[in-house]
Amino acid sequence: MTASYAPTAPVRESAFRTSEILSALSCALDITEGQPPGHAVRTCLIGMRIAERTGVPLEDRGALFYALLLKDLGCSSNAARLCSLFGADDRALKREHKLTDWSRSRPSLAYALRNAVPDASPMARAFRVASMAVKEKGSGREMVQTRCDRGADIATMLGFTHATREAIRTLDEHWDGRGMPEGLTGAAIPLLGRIVGLAQSVEVFASTFGVDAAVAVAMERRGRWFDPVLVDGFKSFAEDDDFWSKVLGRSPERHLNSLEPEDEILLADEERLDDIARAFARVIDAKSPFTYLHSERVAELAGTIGRRLDFSGVELRDLRRAGLLHDIGKLGVSTLILDKPDRLTERERAEVRVHPAYTQRILERVAAFAGIVEVASAHHERLDGKGYHLGLPAERLSPMSRALAVADVYEALTADRPYRRGLPRNEALAILRGQSGSALCTASVEALASELD
Repeated sequence: MTASYAPTAPVRESAFRTSEILSALSCALDITEGQPPGHAVRTCLIGMRIAERTGVPLEDRGALFYALLLKDLGCSSNAARLCSLFGADDRALKREHKLTDWSRSRPSLAYALRNAVPDASPMARAFRVASMAVKEKGSGREMVQTRCDRGADIATMLGFTHATREAIRTLDEHWDGRGMPEGLTGAAIPLLGRIVGLAQSVEVFASTFGVDAAVAVAMERRGRWFDPVLVDGFKSFAEDDDFWSKVLGRSPERHLNSLEPEDEILLADEERLDDIARAFARVIDAKSPFTYLHSERVAELAGTIGRRLDFSGVELRDLRRAGLLHDIGKLGVSTLILDKPDRLTERERAEVRVHPAYTQRILERVAAFAGIVEVASAHHERLDGKGYHLGLPAERLSPMSRALAVADVYEALTADRPYRRGLPRNEALAILRGQSGSALCTASVEALASELD
C-alpha cells in the first residue's frame, strides 16, 4: 500500500480538508509556471481519470492525487536562472516550454530563438542562443534537477510519502530515456511520475488548443515521451464530453473531493496549516536569490513585534502565517523585474505594485486562511494612505497589518537587493524612525527597535 501522507501527529477535528487548501493554493504555482489558474487542478482531474482507466491500485491513488496537485512545488527555483540565461520573462519561458517538444534538437532550438532577449535584434538573439549553446551546455538538465529536487523536498516538508515525492521528482522523465533530469527509461520511471507527466501535457494542450490537439500530441509522443499504456488509457476517455466539460469548465475544483480516496482524506489542524504556510514560503522565496528566507524572516520579525505589543496567541499565530504568505502574489511578477539591478520603469513599478492584490486573490481562495487575508495583503499599505495596492488610511489598518508592514520594510532594508547591499541595523532603524507616525506605526517601530537594541 502506498499512503499519500506520513502523519507525524494525530489530526484533530477540523472543518478544512488539506486537499481543498492545497488545491486553492496551487493557483499560485500555476501563475509561476505561466499557466492560467486551475492548471494543477485540471491536471489532477485528468491524471486521476488516467489512473482509473489503467487500473492503478486504489491504495496508490492518494499519493498520485497529491503529486498531481503539487507537481509544481519546485517551479520557482529555476526562475532566476531562466531569466538570466534568456533575458526574458520566466513566466513566458515556462509557458511556451510546456508546449515545446524539447527533447528534440530542432524544436528546442526554435524555442530558444523565439524566446531569447525578445526585444533585441534578430542578430543579437541568435548570438545569445549561440552563446548559451557554448557556455551553458547542461544547464537545462541542471535547472530541471533543481526544480524536481526542490519540489520533492517541499513535499517532504508537508509530510507526504516517498511515492508522492518521487512522482514529483520524475515528472519530466520520458519513456524513451531522453527526459530529465536522470534520463530514466520505461518502467524505471515510477508509474505515478509517468502519469503526472502525461496528465500535465494533456492539460496544457487541451486548455490551449482543445482536446483534439491534446490527443494528437499524446499519440505523437506515445512510446517516446509517454508510456503507451497510459496514452491508451487517456485516449479511452478523450471523447467523454461530460468529463471535459467539468475539466475545462469554470470551476474544476468542485470535482476534486470525489477523487480523493476516502480512507486518505486529510484534515488540516493548526500544525498542518503552519506546515503549509512554511512550505509555500519556501516556494515564494525561491523565485529570487535576493529574497532567500525573506518570508520566514518577516514572519519572525512580525512575531517579535507582536509579542512586544502583547498580541494574543491567536493573533501571533495569524501574524506569523501572514508573514510567511504575504509575498505569495510576487509569484505572478516577472523575475526580470524583481531582479533588475537598474531603476524600474513606470510599467515595471506598476507590475510590482499589483503583487499585494495577487496575494489577496490567492489567499481569498483558502477558507482556512480567511483570518490572514487582510493582514497579508496590506503589507505595503501606509498610515498616510499613500501605500498600495488599496491606499488604505490609518483607521483601516489593524495592529497586525501595521506590525507586518514594519517587519517587511526592515527585512527588505537589511537584505541585499540587486541594486544595493543590505543596510546595517542602525541605518535601517533610522529609516524606520524617519517614517514613524507618518507612514509606519510608531508602536511597531519602537517594539522592533527595543528588541534589536
